[in-house]
Amino acid sequence: MAKKIFITATGTDIGKTYVSALILKKMKEAGLNCGYFKPVLSGVIEDNGKLVESDCNYVVNTAKLSASADECVVYWWKEAVSPHLAAQRAGDVINIKKIKSALAEKENKYDYILIEGAGGITCPLKLDNGDKYLLKDLIKELETGIIIVADGGLGTINSVLLTVEYAKANNINIEGIILNNFNPDSFMHQDNLKQIEYLTNYKVIATVEKNQNNIKLMKEYFK
Repeated sequence: MAKKIFITATGTDIGKTYVSALILKKMKEAGLNCGYFKPVLSGVIEDNGKLVESDCNYVVNTAKLSASADECVVYWWKEAVSPHLAAQRAGDVINIKKIKSALAEKENKYDYILIEGAGGITCPLKLDNGDKYLLKDLIKELETGIIIVADGGLGTINSVLLTVEYAKANNINIEGIILNNFNPDSFMHQDNLKQIEYLTNYKVIATVEKNQNNIKLMKEYFK
């Protein structure tokens, strides 16, 4: 059975894709048989049904994965909006069984799978016909723990605490926290790290500075 980890964040544009690429790059360099999975993706440029420019292309290219970007995504849309709205406007219905089936195929191929979410942990996937299916519901169905990506700067303590408490309330296992855009020379960033660990009782397993091209993780399964 492949080891799975789900990358989520405290919100949109926090750096999930950037951090995901660095983690997979690190795993590849360590010789691990790892794959990338992005269930839903919006805001893409495509050509003849092939992804040309997207977050997924960035991860695949940065980590030098053998799979193509197309093979890592189940649903994608051109409009950069929430998955539920992108699907609605495109006339699509997100089929969770299809997502789980695609992941199961990857579990047979890889020893480690990094799954990247969309937006934050409450990002809506399906809101049609009375259905209220959020990203946290998908995380629970995929039976995986999460790593929370947060910004290193002002306001992050509040957003991290809210995300952590929401995950705990929904019985989602938290593997750790990663602070992106981290400035090690900033007393505020250093204090944010300290207080996040103190207030949540979860470790900040890595910090990532702007334009950093590698990552050091405090988790033995990432070696």
